[in-house]
Amino acid sequence: MDHDFWHQRWQQNQIGFHKQEFNPVLQMHWPRLAIPQQARVFVPLCGKSKDLLWLLAMGYQVVGVELSPLAVESFFADNNLQPTVRRQGDFWVSEVDRLQIFCGDFFALQTADVGDLDAVYDRAALVALPPDMRIDYVMKLSSLLPPTLQMLLIAFDYPQHEMPGPPFSVQADEVERLYSHWCEIELLTSDDALATEQHFKERGLSKMAEQTYKLIVR
Repeated sequence: MDHDFWHQRWQQNQIGFHKQEFNPVLQMHWPRLAIPQQARVFVPLCGKSKDLLWLLAMGYQVVGVELSPLAVESFFADNNLQPTVRRQGDFWVSEVDRLQIFCGDFFALQTADVGDLDAVYDRAALVALPPDMRIDYVMKLSSLLPPTLQMLLIAFDYPQHEMPGPPFSVQADEVERLYSHWCEIELLTSDDALATEQHFKERGLSKMAEQTYKLIVR
């Protein structure tokens, strides 16, 4: 999966992963991280997620990164926001109030770009990547995060042969392999995703669990 895949998805409006409302999993479980207001929350592969607005409303500084310029432009247009835009290294950075979105390749990010981070919200990054890219993603992410940082990770567990990703199936044992050597892992909940995500059933899935993890960087 390369850059052209995601640019094409946004150009063709094939963004079934985008939600028009705040993610209820975020609303329910984020408070369990006890992240103080004004903390700096990183949202990798953020798309045009409404969850950015929820995090802002909770009093956080929010830093997103997104490959597609269409996604970034759409986020600000859809929410009637007028950002300032500047060039920073390999990225175009759109800013408004306490929100920054870096438009460019996640793998080109440096610590100097994102600054000191306090938390991560990963709803659509890990599950957006095929297996061979997930290792690289986690290695890059770990290079950006300081010890004690907390992360809310959402993953899906379903029979991969029943539906091509994204979102891809990322089972608990893979989460363990990817994160256990540098994070403490706690499974907060595992819910039947087909009960609320009917479109996945229409794509042929017989079962699908939505699993929410709390991670703490060692």
